[in-house]
Amino acid sequence: MRIGELAARAGTTTRTLRYYEARGLLPARRSGNGYRSYDEGDLRLLRQIRTLQDFGFDLEETRPFVECLRAGHPEGDSCPASLAVYRRKLDELDALIGELAAVRAKVGEQLARAESARERLAAEAEVPGGPEPECELGGGGL
Repeated sequence: MRIGELAARAGTTTRTLRYYEARGLLPARRSGNGYRSYDEGDLRLLRQIRTLQDFGFDLEETRPFVECLRAGHPEGDSCPASLAVYRRKLDELDALIGELAAVRAKVGEQLARAESARERLAAEAEVPGGPEPECELGGGGL
């Protein structure tokens, strides 16, 4: 199949395919008339790349999976190099989850502090429900 058909079937653009070709992820085969020529195996490579990118892998991280498929393996993640990339990605995700959990805890502490301060203001006010505190940045209500 030619580049336009492959792009349409893969849900991408011909420009993207040329980029992948330049990066060595997609083979650069030419037919007798000079047109790029692709087959179903190339479509599998593109689907593997797309799936991994949907999971947050950068393009270079997809290389071991592509090479695994090109070597004739039935799945791109059946080679040791692909498994190593999965492990590194999981370590990266675990670190990010830890960072997000720490940020979440800090935001929770800030919320608790703000709610406590608001309750103190309400308790001290003469009017039930307490006065609305003025926003230091806006200088008043909405």
